[in-house]
Amino acid sequence: MIAVATSLAPEELSSWQRLKNMLGGSGGNLVEWFDWFSYAAFSVYFASVFFPEGDQTTQFLKSAVVFGVGFIARPLGAWLMGRYCDRAGRKAGLLLSIVMMCFGSLMIALTPGYAEIGIFAPILLTTARIIQGLSLGGEYGASATYISEMAGESHRGLWSGVLYITLIGGQLLALGLLSLLQLLLSPEALQAWGWRIPFVAGALLAIVVLWMRRDMDETASYRAARMGQAERGSAMTLISTYPRETAFIFLVSAAGSCAFYVYTTYMQKFLINSAAGPMGEGFSKDQASQIMLFVLVAFMIMQPISGWLSDAIGRRAMLVGAFGLGAAAAYPIHKLLLTASTPLEAVALCTIPLIILSGYTAVSAIFKAELFPAHVRSLGVGLPYAVASAFFSGNAESGALWFKHRGNESGFYLVLSALLATAFVASALMKDPKRHSRILN
Repeated sequence: MIAVATSLAPEELSSWQRLKNMLGGSGGNLVEWFDWFSYAAFSVYFASVFFPEGDQTTQFLKSAVVFGVGFIARPLGAWLMGRYCDRAGRKAGLLLSIVMMCFGSLMIALTPGYAEIGIFAPILLTTARIIQGLSLGGEYGASATYISEMAGESHRGLWSGVLYITLIGGQLLALGLLSLLQLLLSPEALQAWGWRIPFVAGALLAIVVLWMRRDMDETASYRAARMGQAERGSAMTLISTYPRETAFIFLVSAAGSCAFYVYTTYMQKFLINSAAGPMGEGFSKDQASQIMLFVLVAFMIMQPISGWLSDAIGRRAMLVGAFGLGAAAAYPIHKLLLTASTPLEAVALCTIPLIILSGYTAVSAIFKAELFPAHVRSLGVGLPYAVASAFFSGNAESGALWFKHRGNESGFYLVLSALLATAFVASALMKDPKRHSRILN
């Protein structure tokens, strides 16, 4: 078992110590999400390496299915790591999750293609994604809990926004590296071997994070729960003692995470496969990557702004606004994107729904943590979110591609709108987590 560091209460920490701890907690999150999103960003090149049969849409669909398999592993990772964090400490869970992600990335980097080892290639790719799914399922609950407990009461929303910056930052790094490699390498080289570079880089970055996290302090909330010998969290505790909170997190995570993956991860393929583009045949792979870079930078800037705003007006108001406006905008934005013919037009249309969604993403870590006491917090934050992600987020890409394959792509956006409307109703009926927080101040 990984040793737990000595705990200090927030008021006993210097500003530098608290900043160092939160950078360690959130910095690892950036690396984890870089590894996770590298698969989505580079799959346009390696899909044919592992799945050589069929046309481009079929290859994208098969790679998206494997992407979704990683999501299926996330609930198990959230359950195992959540229980571990609530027993061994937040730091212990954060260290273990980054080691697992490193291993999964190396496995993808070193796996030969279908031409070399046949069916074993997609099998090994799927296994690596399962390992990464277990890791990310644990990382989310651990890092969100750690940041929420380490941050001061008056700035928790702001730090929640900063934590989400690392998630977007991981995606930006993946897309940025893709754009750089597209400039330096030919498409043939990228498809042959260049797509392996980000997975090697992710494994090396994980070693840096291990060094950053080795001296992190444990949180006062965990120490208090351990000294008080509080009952440790279990899935049954969530269902029986906190059914309303658990169901609420499941509903809003299903909608918010699905929308996030539709407007970020899938949108790169949508611009290639569905949008009009300059010649009426979609944007090129290079153009789609560059468009999404600009979109994600704008989205990232919104996170601390929305988080800071939630400290002033509450989490509930942010959630109601995000899901209400998101439900109204989903279908019209999709129809407009179908006719987008210039990169500037595509950037504007892709940015609007993500600015709306920032009302959810910026507070997603903190409002979940505020709903649970310390002894069950990591599990409560991570498990319902991971289950929702497995069913909805993990199927966002494959679902959208399936609708397109059936000739009814617009129908998918009606489903997304209904999902966001459900989260709007749930948020409107829920008490404000900020004003009823269970986090130790």
